[in-house]
Amino acid sequence: MGEELPGEIGVAGDGAFRTSHMVTSMTPAALAPQRIIIRNVRVFDGLSDRTQDNVDVLIEGTHVVAVSSAPVAGDDSDSVIEIDGKGKFLMPGLSDAHVHLMGNANNMMDFLQGPTGALYGNTIAEAKRMLLRGFTTVRDMGGDTAPIKGLIDRGTFEGPRIFPSQAMISQTSGHADFSFVYDVPLEFGGKPSRTEDIHFTRIADGVPQVLAAVREQLKHGASQIKLTLGGGAASMYDPLNTLQYSPDEIRAAVQAANDYGTYVATHVYTPAGIARAIDAGVSSIEHGHLADEATIQKIGEKGLWLSMQPFAEDDHHYPDPSRAAKNTEICHGTDQVYGWAKKYGVKTAWGTDLLLEPQSAPHQSAMAARLSEYYTNVEALKMLTSGNAQLFEMAGERNSYRGGKLGVIAEGAWADVILVDGDPLADLSVLADPESRFPVIIKNGQIIKNTL
Repeated sequence: MGEELPGEIGVAGDGAFRTSHMVTSMTPAALAPQRIIIRNVRVFDGLSDRTQDNVDVLIEGTHVVAVSSAPVAGDDSDSVIEIDGKGKFLMPGLSDAHVHLMGNANNMMDFLQGPTGALYGNTIAEAKRMLLRGFTTVRDMGGDTAPIKGLIDRGTFEGPRIFPSQAMISQTSGHADFSFVYDVPLEFGGKPSRTEDIHFTRIADGVPQVLAAVREQLKHGASQIKLTLGGGAASMYDPLNTLQYSPDEIRAAVQAANDYGTYVATHVYTPAGIARAIDAGVSSIEHGHLADEATIQKIGEKGLWLSMQPFAEDDHHYPDPSRAAKNTEICHGTDQVYGWAKKYGVKTAWGTDLLLEPQSAPHQSAMAARLSEYYTNVEALKMLTSGNAQLFEMAGERNSYRGGKLGVIAEGAWADVILVDGDPLADLSVLADPESRFPVIIKNGQIIKNTL
């Protein structure tokens, strides 16, 4: 006996990736109770400006089937679990539109010298910790996470739903070029860098190579494509003002992604880089902290997504003055870009982009709470739930979670919810303390945590 579960099942081995829509083994999901009734909760549905009090929420299998102001009938069956919410705040699971699960879990020395098995083991462990922080869905923007997504989706390990981008695609000397400065580029007979060997990055120069790189990530299970179009703080060779990839190369990537029914998201900070991305048909601008007002206005007019992070200087730490200075410059743009995004009604997603400092991974929760510095609490909660979900769903046919709605509590939605001890509509800082503030976490109809 088996159960069909959401998502594709990835099997990694010898560089291959195979998928199947059916799980035939008896998974934890197949053994779990089929009905959960959460009684007497105050529901924020992810969409409304107000909450609804004294509500019962019924979960059957992997979905929410009722949100009722009248008591939901229970029974004495062992297959029914009832949770008394005691009037606490129930909301959709949190989401993060820009994570690097593998990058969150490992530092640079791990990437360069660590055993490959340890890299993946650390990533799986961080996926569970992220879920326990209340993040039930994430969009991974660089790393070999499709196999891990498959293992999580089948119930082998606990973690969030993942929209993988697979390897970040970069030009030589671009933001995702983590080769050593003395390494010979592939074009001249060199070998792939360590980060390419583990599918964290992919260097591609020229239209044919970019097409191949995009198609490679789609073959490996990417939901969307990540392209790096400008300098960054974490990279060694590229000042922030550099323009990376020619218009023809970017258009080739967009076409290849569109042919698979999905889109390209681009790492880029500057007005010139963003303009080139927009002209080439990119759908999501990742970062954009150095944009000017006219550029943000154009993003809004084009109906594109701005996937921002509320960066502060202490979020990342760099050992050399050059990268530290780049980090400072980026962070100084945060306030004004958020202001312009609000002014022009830009579709804005929230993410963290924490990278290569595993000890800082829990900072994800504090960065979610920091949204209150730029938005009202209800605006922030919507962004953290249903707002991010709209961006994720742009993956179209590459979205393996099409069997339910993400980021909402409503009939037919995936059963991803967290019970909060406190009122994030009044004080968003409660999100920064998930260990004590989230007594119940449910993902895909499975009770991950219940300390009530």
